[in-house]
Amino acid sequence: MMIKKISARVAILFAAIAVFSTCTCPTQAEIPESNRYNVLLICVDDLRPELGCYGETVIKSPNIDKLAETGRCFMRHFVQVPTCGASRYALLTGRRTSESGGSGNGAFTGGSSGLKREPQTSGAQTLPEIFRRSGYTTAMIGKISHQPDGRVFGYNASGDGREEMPGAWDRYLTPYGQWKRGWGIFFAYADGRHREDRSGYRPVMEFTAEKDTDLPDGLLAEAAIDAIDDLAANKSDQPFFLAVGFFKPHLPFVAPKPYWDMYEGVDIPAVPNPTGTSGYGHGSGECFKYQFPFDKSARPLSAEKARQLKQAYYACVSYVDVQIGKVLDQLEKSGLADNTVVALWGDHGWHLGEHAVWGKHTPLERSLRSPLIIRVPGMKQPGRSTDALCETVDILPTLVDVCRPTKPQSCFKLGGTSLAPALADPSATVKDAAYGYWSGRTVRTDRYRLIAKPAGGDGYKSIELYDHQEDPLETKNIADDNPELTEQLLKKLGEG
Repeated sequence: MMIKKISARVAILFAAIAVFSTCTCPTQAEIPESNRYNVLLICVDDLRPELGCYGETVIKSPNIDKLAETGRCFMRHFVQVPTCGASRYALLTGRRTSESGGSGNGAFTGGSSGLKREPQTSGAQTLPEIFRRSGYTTAMIGKISHQPDGRVFGYNASGDGREEMPGAWDRYLTPYGQWKRGWGIFFAYADGRHREDRSGYRPVMEFTAEKDTDLPDGLLAEAAIDAIDDLAANKSDQPFFLAVGFFKPHLPFVAPKPYWDMYEGVDIPAVPNPTGTSGYGHGSGECFKYQFPFDKSARPLSAEKARQLKQAYYACVSYVDVQIGKVLDQLEKSGLADNTVVALWGDHGWHLGEHAVWGKHTPLERSLRSPLIIRVPGMKQPGRSTDALCETVDILPTLVDVCRPTKPQSCFKLGGTSLAPALADPSATVKDAAYGYWSGRTVRTDRYRLIAKPAGGDGYKSIELYDHQEDPLETKNIADDNPELTEQLLKKLGEG
């Protein structure tokens, strides 16, 4: 199956902003060139925008930075929900949480948001299914939806192993290595151990492995390289949609020892705002249920303990950065890069002690902001970042807009806006607000973040308002001092 190769010099005819607000999509007459690009979608779990391309100087992320140098880095991208399953559901279905009700890790399979197993005649249920119906070969490796291999099992291996996204994938290519099953590779330690193996072994960090392929993310990179080779070698005109989902830096913080050593002696910045004033701080139960190499009872953690935990996170980021580099290098070597859109997406942010939180699960900036980098062949002004506000639900209409699959219809009401204008011109504005959900509802505008917890009816239990121009760490709630502004933003929140 040889993939169509079009010169990178071919001009890209970006459409006007495509707002996918109903089940209708552009007609074929509006699509002058169909199925024109392959897609490589890279998903990374718990990745903060604490990377070189986002202006950070301590973290070592040269491969992601290199992608940003050849693509467009979205500096203000926000997810819909700061938890893995719901955020990925928004990515892959293009549905707003307010419309779908998919706010938890069971979004793909539970309640009204769950995906139907039978084909939908009105259109596709998910992003890869749109491309599959359009004649693309679709393949997945690692964690793309909530399950780490796309098959439905519980942490304890219960479940029937059915497809989490029916009709989405031609190929399931996740390698299991020594860990034998999905959640085993996700919560993996060295030598085949994992958090759910009933041994009681669950350290929050482990850096004993020596080689990249001694741990699952190294195996995921190898599987992706093999998939790219296979796609390049096959002799047909069929394009592909390849999705690769890396596990780290998700807990537990596990990577080969050289990545821990990379940060030994490095001046890692202290945690800013380590106590926090928001009412949305929490006890970091996901993190602190692990075994720590020090006494974890005193909160906030001391500067030295916090530094050690941050070093572990940084090491995992650098580990996964190297794996991403291997995949991108192979795309170049294969000759497919000139006709492949690459999108790198983080499923949400993560607090590294800010607001005394070690984890996600807040409606604050640290949880909702995550990396998004998109590279389109022949794009103008590559390497220039954009400050355009954008959301995870915008990714589906963007890929449809840019790639022009022949059957772009979704069976759902979609909530996103194509980011093609910002890909063509980094100074372009796409929207004026981004919306999020967790223990309340939040709206982020160019300058402000408002968070409101409904009390039933028209009232609110609490309101928090932060001015990101004056207070980017969200340390001072100014809602009471700015009633008119608060009312305006509450109205904007309702619009979302």
